[in-house]
Order: sequence, then structure tokens, then C-alpha cells
Amino acid sequence: MHRSRPRYPRNPRPAAGEAPAAEGAGCLNIHTLLRRAALLLLIALAPAGLAAAADGAQVAGREAAPQVQAVKPPGAAIASAHALATEAGMQVLSDGGNAFDAAIAVSAVLSVVEPISSGIGGGGFFLLHEAKSGRDVFVDARETAPAAATPERYLDADGEFDRDRATNGAWSAGFPGLPAAFVHIQEKYGRLPLSRTLAPAIRIAREGFPVYGRMARGYAARRVVMERYPGTREVYLAGGRPIEIGDIFRQPDLARTLEKLAAEGFDGFYRGDVGAKLVAGVNAEGGAWTADELAAYRVREREPVRFGYHGWEIVTAPPPSSGGLALAEMLQILAPYDLGALSEAERTHLVVESMRRAYRDRTFYLGDPDFVHVPQRLLSSPDYAAGLRATIHPQRATPSELLSGAPTPLEDEETTHFSIIDAEGNRVGGTQTVNLLYGSGLVAPGTGVLLNNEMDDFALKPGTPNAFGVMGYDANAPEPGKRMLSSMTPTFMVSPEKVAVLGTPGGSRIITMVLLGVLGYDAGLSAADVAALPRYHHQWMPDVIEAEAGTFDVATAQALRAMGHTVVRPEDEAAQGRRSSDAWGNFQTVAWDIANDRLEGGTDPRNPVGTAEVRAGR
Repeated sequence: MHRSRPRYPRNPRPAAGEAPAAEGAGCLNIHTLLRRAALLLLIALAPAGLAAAADGAQVAGREAAPQVQAVKPPGAAIASAHALATEAGMQVLSDGGNAFDAAIAVSAVLSVVEPISSGIGGGGFFLLHEAKSGRDVFVDARETAPAAATPERYLDADGEFDRDRATNGAWSAGFPGLPAAFVHIQEKYGRLPLSRTLAPAIRIAREGFPVYGRMARGYAARRVVMERYPGTREVYLAGGRPIEIGDIFRQPDLARTLEKLAAEGFDGFYRGDVGAKLVAGVNAEGGAWTADELAAYRVREREPVRFGYHGWEIVTAPPPSSGGLALAEMLQILAPYDLGALSEAERTHLVVESMRRAYRDRTFYLGDPDFVHVPQRLLSSPDYAAGLRATIHPQRATPSELLSGAPTPLEDEETTHFSIIDAEGNRVGGTQTVNLLYGSGLVAPGTGVLLNNEMDDFALKPGTPNAFGVMGYDANAPEPGKRMLSSMTPTFMVSPEKVAVLGTPGGSRIITMVLLGVLGYDAGLSAADVAALPRYHHQWMPDVIEAEAGTFDVATAQALRAMGHTVVRPEDEAAQGRRSSDAWGNFQTVAWDIANDRLEGGTDPRNPVGTAEVRAGR
């Protein structure tokens, strides 16, 4: 199904000044381990052990901050999940736009051609680097909660969690953020008007594009829900039958909505005719949106999370993404180990143990920083990571506090990511989503806008897993205007020799896929090889290592099981007549090899319609 996948080199690039590999915890029971971790956590709270932070900025465990040479890339590179989006971005660059203009074009076209994954009825995160100032900024366009969406609204008559209401239809949708992001990025960072950067998306929505396999499969999986709603039937049954591979899929209402956005900016979507239709469409299906709440939506600019790893500066997503802090925690736990010198089972064991600890902290501490205190400096502190590392036994799994439940639900087609570097050195990592396949399934009549079902990313019932099997508590409970926790993790890696932009879809697996991508670049892999790396995942609950087909051979799986891990391989599941996901994510990455004056692009070989394009010329 895929091309041959790379493996990590046995001896990766050495890290100057690394400590020896950490000693294990010995044969301690879980209660002793947790007590020791709690003590170390308190030690890490001391001011001397914390990195300085301003306005949420996070710089932890950083070695001397790498400075990119004062040179420009030899051209531009874009990697996205669809060839039409990559082409649109390149055309905008040719027309005199910069990476930020190209990001709007790529994002908008993905919103048209990947309704299964994203759209202007959803939201996203944009990690930007402005070359002329050296500034990094995180543009938070996450959806927000309607005031009426209290936790009680998601319980049935017996007080049990109503999964249908949380994931389908009007009550599952938050107020969209992506259109506001287009306006914000254009006004603050772009050169071209929205009429130019949105033009490819408008044209493709009007003229149509061929339906591809993922899109048709996703519709078949969500058809029963989507055909509940008149506005959705009007778009997806326009030919009198469900969409099929090879059909030309046209969205004239969406084209008109994008034209309004291009002509009128923020008001063209959040107010006026389009805004009124969005509110009416939701409320006709039993929802409770108000025009004032929709018009009150605003993007937020936030300081990225920053930390050092083996000579790289990692710049990544802050809350309400859980990705950046989890990535910081995992990589700083792993930093002293020489992963390349270990066997595959030993290396996987240590990586999994770092995942286990980071996802536990995600569950209890992370949420929208505008509403709750998130202990960012603590969670990304190298001292805190050292305390967690001390609880890892080198040859034995640390049991999670087991909860019953199914393995992480299958997911590889919701959400999308793109990566861009332009010839001036500007760069963008963009990850956007409508949450599950085709979001809520609800298209507001007359708009063409397929709305998200991001409300399920809140902890609608504390301690109850969401559709991706992850739990939350009060920090991620819904409140009016609050942003739900996300796993989207657009990330930059910066060293004197190389700069990389990376990210992927994948639900709760996004963070661990980005982790493996960072480890791949650190081990010296190319962009293409990083995009193709085999993938595995652990998220604390359920206590299981999941893996793609071909990731672990039988001997490695047996060695991990001997350490006490539960390992789920698609090969084993198929042999027992059970279905398991054999391919995850849709990784998109670009890299600038400064030392060799070369650009690279890597698009996930699991996705046949994605492209990475490199264009030479400054």
C-alpha cells in the first residue's frame, strides 16, 4: 500500500552536553512512583527551576538559541494534502504574495476540496514566522462555544452522555474561526487582497473537482447523519444520488459565501446575509446560536511554546492546543537518552513512557488559557521532565490506571495540515479541522458551509472519553466563548543547519505523530522520509500501544509485551477477524537545508492526492 518506510538511524546526530541515559525507577509499585513524581513536581515548582515566560511565551530547557544564518532560501516549498491546494499556493507566490498569502490560498482550497477534513465552517491553528522581524506568532482560530451549550445539554433523560448530540447536528457545532483567520492574516501579514488569495477556492467551488476515494468513503460512513439535514442533502445529493469517486463535485453556495468573504472581509461571513443564514440554519435544527455571539468571534494571537532539544529550537502550538506542551514534556523526558543506540523495542518503550506521562497531564491540566490557569511553565520545564523521567523503569512498562473502554477510534482522514516556506524565509504551519468526518454533517442552507462538531472536544461530561478516546475534566469544560482543547500541533524546528515545518491530522494521535517526526529529523532523515515514518501511539488511557501495519515486527511486539505493554498491531487484529487502522495521518512537511542551500518537501505517501512542491529561484 505504501512505499518502503524509513527507520531511524542507529546512531543519530550526537547532542552536545547531553547527560547520560537516565537510570530506571527500579521495581517500585505505581503508588510509590506517583508519590515520587508528585514530590519532584513540587521541587520543579521552585522559581529557580522554571524558564522565564512572558504573556504565555514558553522557553524551556533551551540550549543557546540557534540563530538562522542571514541568508534566504533558494526558492519556495509547499506541502499540502491536495494537489489543487499546493498549486494555488504556488500561484499566489508567483503573483507576488508571501507565505502568509499562500497560506490563505492553500487553507481556503483545502476547505473546498477536503470537506471530509476541514472547511470554513471549522477552525484551525496557524504558526507563523516573519523573516524580516524574526518573530514567531501563533494565530488561534479555534472554534468557540455558544452560551447555550452547557454540559447539561449533552445529557439524555437518564443523565447519561448523549454522544449523538455531541457529534452530530446543531448542538455539536461551535462558532467557526477559519474565515476570521483569513481576514486577520491578510490584514496583518499578507500583501495581496482576499479577492486574489481566495480566488482559487472560489473557482474550484464553482467549477468543481473530481471526488476522490477518501471523500467518497467518508461520505458513505457519515451518510445516515448527513442526509438528516436539508441543506446537506442539497449539496451532497445534488445529482440525485450520493457522491461517488470520479464525480465532479460543485458547491455554488460555498463559492458565493467565499465571494462575500473576499469582498466584505469579516462582516461578509460573521454578519449580514451569510451570518443570518448560519444562525437560522443551526436554530432550525434545534440549536441555539445568536447573531451577536457569531459576530463576536475573534481570533487570538498567542506566543508559541518554545524549548530546546538536541541543538534544535522547537517552536510549537500553545494552549488551547494540547500539542505543544505535550511535545515539550515528551521530548524533554527523552532528551538524555541515546535513542539511536537502543534496540527498536527499548527505544519504543522509552518513547511510549514519555507519551503516557504527557497524555496524563493533558487530561487534567490543559484547557483554554483565556478561561483557566494552565501551568505552562511547569509542564514544559526540564526539571519537571527530569522528575517524570525518574519514574521510568528502563525495562518495564508503568501501568496506567486502567479504565474499561475500546481502543482509540480509527482516524486518519479528519483534519488537514500544510507547511510552507517562501523565498524570503517566511514560513507557515497550518492545521485545520471540522473535527470528525464531515464535522457535524450539517450544512446551513444557502451557505454551502458544512459546520464543525468541535463541541465534542470539550469535556462535556467529566471523565467520559470523547470520540478519540481522550478524557478531560473542569479545565476543558464548556463555557460561553471558550475554546475547546485541541491536539493540532503545527511545529517549527530550527537549527543553524536546518529549518523544518511539520504537522499532520490524526485526532489525539497528532501529537505523537509530530513527536516521531521531530525524532526523525533529529536522526538525520529527509523530509520525504519523515513524512513516511511508521507510527505508533499511546495516550495514557486506554493503556495500550497502537501501531500502523508494518510498524512492529513480531519480535519487537513480543519484546514490548514482555516489558508489560499491551500492543495492538493491525496484523494481529486482522488474523483474529477484527478491524484496526492500518495507516494513520496525512503528514505534510517542508525543510530548508541551510548548509547545502536546498529545499525539501515531504508529503505523506499514505495520501495519493497530496503534493509537496519545491520551486527554485529567489
